[in-house]
Amino acid sequence: MSEEILINVTPPETRVAVIENGILQELIIERTRQRGLVGNIYKGEVCRVLPGMQAAFVDIGLPRAAFLHLSDLSSKELEKKGSENIEHYLYEGQHIVVQVVKDPIGSKGARLTTEISIPSRYQVYMPYANNSGVSHRIECEEERVRLKTCLDAFRQEYNCGGFIARTAAECVEETVLIADMTFLLKLWGAISAKIAGAKAKQFIHKDLPLSVRTLRDLYKEGIDRVRVDSTETYHRLLEFAEVFVPEIVPVIEHYTGECPVFEIYNVENEIQKALDRKVKLKSGGHLVFDQTEAMTTVDVNTGGYVSGRNLEETIFKTNLEAAQAISRQLRLRNLGGIIIIDFIDMQSDEHKRQVLQALERHLERDHAKTKISEVSALGLVEMTRKRTRESLEHILCEPCKACGGRGVLKTPETVCLEIFREIIREVRQYKVKQLLVLASNEVVEMLLDEEADMLAELEAFLGVQIKFRAEAEYNQEQYDVVLL
Repeated sequence: MSEEILINVTPPETRVAVIENGILQELIIERTRQRGLVGNIYKGEVCRVLPGMQAAFVDIGLPRAAFLHLSDLSSKELEKKGSENIEHYLYEGQHIVVQVVKDPIGSKGARLTTEISIPSRYQVYMPYANNSGVSHRIECEEERVRLKTCLDAFRQEYNCGGFIARTAAECVEETVLIADMTFLLKLWGAISAKIAGAKAKQFIHKDLPLSVRTLRDLYKEGIDRVRVDSTETYHRLLEFAEVFVPEIVPVIEHYTGECPVFEIYNVENEIQKALDRKVKLKSGGHLVFDQTEAMTTVDVNTGGYVSGRNLEETIFKTNLEAAQAISRQLRLRNLGGIIIIDFIDMQSDEHKRQVLQALERHLERDHAKTKISEVSALGLVEMTRKRTRESLEHILCEPCKACGGRGVLKTPETVCLEIFREIIREVRQYKVKQLLVLASNEVVEMLLDEEADMLAELEAFLGVQIKFRAEAEYNQEQYDVVLL
């Protein structure tokens, strides 16, 4: 499999595209004014404790108070007191050091933890933890033992917190791992000094910019190239790579072509498709994505797909193709939280098992943690995908001003009938003889054409004269009834 990373910089926006076999699989966007807060460390002030929810709201200087649950307190603190009551740990006015684990989404504030973690290329350092661990993606038991032994030996020597070996640490020499851990200890020392002198609601530390985080988090063995179209960003990446990951240097390329870097693999067009509600499948079927604040639903339809020896085979093949397309769309759209997939009903248990296996297999390359349930009695598959930042739709779009985010508009006929009712109310209340109706062109045309007979009867019934004027700036639902 060929894999490539494209980095497009258009101040104040940086975009990263992950390309696998020439197809866009993942897109990460960061804007200076809207930069994500995940990984940021603050000294917060507890503003409210909620014993019924076993949680607290913490003011970290953002417009909305952030949320801290009992389960997100550091393991060392929980072991020390051993209580399941949030009031035994926090009180109003208390100053605590917290880290953002989820960005504010919609009306919800940021999600916090006191289990501080600082990532590097090969490890994640947790200063308040009591033990170390190894990424579950490293499957070789011998390698897991080697890494765990190295981490534990370093911890004992320096009497520090805990480390987690990341996937990138697999088969890395021990001297390199120790150098990485030493760097993390020095970084934590600098952060600790800032914490000591900080006031409440003050920002302490933020993670690296997106372009550098891409090298740290997304780069792995087998990536062919990392292309970046900004000279300044290119040199910054080289400086970072030469110090922390020298093996990456040969694959970093400054792209200077005439064609924009995202046009090489038709990324811009793929982004537009990722904002559509409907996704077409090669077989003729299609997917329908509906994103709400609570969950995302995915509906699978056969559409015009009629090949196959029988209906069951057609359904099975459509569902297999849908499983692959859904896994890609979840990454591309960065959909998180609860996801309900309505596959086409299958009678065969073996077919259900194979479709679930296909979904799990395609999600293995997803950097976000996912969990999939069995097919329910209603034929639905429930799954979760870890959500740490806003979805692609929320970053690039805003609710429609015409429909208010409903996704639909009232028909011209519906608006005409509303106008008739408004006219009746106005005439009976103010006893006027003449009215002017301002509305969109579509509504005025219907009033003067299809509804002309009804309008004549209304004028005769009320004894008023009604004039109309089309307003180009009015949307289909807007209208005003003016007394003359």
